[in-house]
Amino acid sequence: MHETGEVRLHREAEGVTRIDHGWRGAGFIASYLIEDGDGLALVEAGPASTLDTLLAGIRAAGRDPAELTHILLTHIHLDHAAGAGHLARIAPRARVVVHPLGAHHLADPSRLLSSAARIYGDQMEALWGTMIPVDDERIDAAEDGLAVRVGGRTLRAVETPGHADHHHAWHDPDAGLVFSGDVGGVRLDHALHVRPPTPPPDVDTGRWLASVERLRALRPRILLPTHFGGIHDPEWHLDDLESRLRAWTALAERFDLKDRDGLARALAQSADPELLQASGDPALVGRYAETIPYDMMAAGLLRQRGRIAREQR
Repeated sequence: MHETGEVRLHREAEGVTRIDHGWRGAGFIASYLIEDGDGLALVEAGPASTLDTLLAGIRAAGRDPAELTHILLTHIHLDHAAGAGHLARIAPRARVVVHPLGAHHLADPSRLLSSAARIYGDQMEALWGTMIPVDDERIDAAEDGLAVRVGGRTLRAVETPGHADHHHAWHDPDAGLVFSGDVGGVRLDHALHVRPPTPPPDVDTGRWLASVERLRALRPRILLPTHFGGIHDPEWHLDDLESRLRAWTALAERFDLKDRDGLARALAQSADPELLQASGDPALVGRYAETIPYDMMAAGLLRQRGRIAREQR
């Protein structure tokens, strides 16, 4: 059992509360609790390692986790979905809603966990906890445009690949909210600096740029990324994300497919001064690097290059 961290809540909009998982401290991973009438939804289950903190956050918001009616996932990477099976056991009425390409990994996470273990090694348990299966009968595979009713609200699945093939954003059109997962980028401490998380295996920057256009077309009032917190300047945010995604993709073209370390250094040499200039906070440079490590970002970008090269043969 992992120790319960400090409970940190923030009201993002009417009926929407951000819960900080306390993963490696404050301000890295968020879930969003949506309350409306008899509906109670959670966007992102988060890691299993921070489950107790998440449950404490739901209770601090005045609700019982067993009341959850929906668990909406943007994708099934462990920082977003490892806690889903545990939540489903706690909340017997909750439907777990995910992209069709991610559904079978929730029912049987063995391949997902095997792949992650090759990356994280003996740190798996400490970082992400133990992911358990979700009963297949509890999983709803959400096609693009699927409408989910949460009390009187409607949330729509918006297929947004690029970070992952199986990625959805969740759109609340009446409130002007978009829960953007990872395709909307990482932005910590409201810094004027947005980074694209580009880990392997699915990164496709062409599809990602198209997904950014889809997010723009929704004209959100507030973007709600998982890393981290409500964005009230979504146009600027998406412009900065697009600019850095294009720059990183171009930078990767200059490196041999096996030179992950070289590309990681180049990414740091490019992005760290930009962040320091934007924030004036040297500590924030380290926090960004901890959230999306450069070696992992380099691996994803070079894997994409290799895939494109094979397709062009």
